[in-house]
Amino acid sequence: MNTQWKVGELAAMTGLTIRTLRYYDQIGLFSPSGHTESGHRIYNGHDLAKLQQILSLKELGLSLDEVKEIVEGNEFSPLDIVRIQMDRLRSTIRLQQRLLQELENVSALLQHDQTLTVNEFTALLEVMKKSKEKFFLEKRTSMERSLDRLGEALGENEPDPMNRNNPGRS
Repeated sequence: MNTQWKVGELAAMTGLTIRTLRYYDQIGLFSPSGHTESGHRIYNGHDLAKLQQILSLKELGLSLDEVKEIVEGNEFSPLDIVRIQMDRLRSTIRLQQRLLQELENVSALLQHDQTLTVNEFTALLEVMKKSKEKFFLEKRTSMERSLDRLGEALGENEPDPMNRNNPGRS
């Protein structure tokens, strides 16, 4: 059984892209335990366990900065993580409740053939905009993951544009 993996092998095992793994290394979130003589990244079982922890925390919706703090052991407990999730969910619920209230107000006005005031219309648009921004941010994150996977499938062995000195290095 292989106890060390190159970046491409680790990417294939985890469903991440080589580009994502390089980015995690660049920001100091997840670095390889070593390098080959030719400079290729080498990961071991400990690295794999750490990456699984990172991916689990990301699945909970934590930002990379939050994940980094947790992984570095900066005083985050499982309870803290649950509380962060609860706060995010409450925020989303408040936004959706506000949107529902604005839509109900508009519906009531329109049912009685009344026109919307500029303030009512502006309030509705603002809530709809915030709701849409949150929705599209979540969709964008999902699409970025899909595009990363597609990019890997189409050109896994493409040179790394971030590494001009050794374009074939992984």
